[in-house]
Amino acid sequence: MGRGLAAILVALMVVYCAFMVCAEDAVLKKKKIGGKTECSQGWECNTFSVYCCNETISKFFQTYQFENLFSKRNSPVAHAVGFWDYRSFILASSLYQPLGFGTTGGKLMQMKEIAAFLGHVGARTSCGYGVATGGPLSWGLCYNREMSPSQDYCDDFFKYEYPCAPGAQYYGRGAIPVYWNYNYGKLGKNIKVDLLNHPECLEQNATVAFTAAMSMWMTPQRKGQPSAHDVFVGNWKPTKNDTLSKRVPGFGTTMNILYSDSVCGQGEIDPMNVCISHYLYYLDLMGVGREEAGPHDVLSCGEQIVFNPSYKASS
Repeated sequence: MGRGLAAILVALMVVYCAFMVCAEDAVLKKKKIGGKTECSQGWECNTFSVYCCNETISKFFQTYQFENLFSKRNSPVAHAVGFWDYRSFILASSLYQPLGFGTTGGKLMQMKEIAAFLGHVGARTSCGYGVATGGPLSWGLCYNREMSPSQDYCDDFFKYEYPCAPGAQYYGRGAIPVYWNYNYGKLGKNIKVDLLNHPECLEQNATVAFTAAMSMWMTPQRKGQPSAHDVFVGNWKPTKNDTLSKRVPGFGTTMNILYSDSVCGQGEIDPMNVCISHYLYYLDLMGVGREEAGPHDVLSCGEQIVFNPSYKASS
């Protein structure tokens, strides 16, 4: 186990111990910093931040709701039985709540962001199909890895910056599956875990897998571009070029950022609509209601010009 992984697990265990002791009553602390009120709230939002003045995720999204959203994940025919759980999700979120993940805006926006993020997770890890028991949308978190990789996803073009480790394979793993050595390398730097040399961490530890997915949600893919979080919660203001490219704040543009032309800019294709369907389904299950998701041009990226066209379809 690499030092980076060990460090993040130790940090998360400290948070978990605090969680076990203080889950009932997190004390809200406030102080003025630069004329602004910033807060901390115990184990879940323990860094002073303007976002920690809002409700924390566990206040409005609890274990029973996680179980409802992913009701078939531990079915005997699922492929990651016993791997994914609420505790892993909430521990990973504690690293990003002080940065605004699930803590931006009022309660409605907070719930919508969790539904949107988990909509991506559910769609990308589902083994649901049309006549599946409980319906195709109840099978999110069925997988934690690609079952039959067609290749090792090692791109020698990046051999100096992100060299492939001997014997390592960079097939899809995680809550929002990661592919290719360069993506494992960049993501590993962001979360301070050596994923380039230990890509298997994403299929061996659910907290690390959720942490990686949240990093993808919170981090711009390239300098000068927004993150999926920013375009969803309204922090991003489209430029004239964005408007001409039909990129607007909302769920559709989060798909543009995360999946580029593998999902977006191709009209009403199934991979895009499956992702939208999971988001709407989760809004309903969380009691928000799909009517809060907005019109189709906000939900869709089918007509958008993508931010970062891929030079390989699989990347």
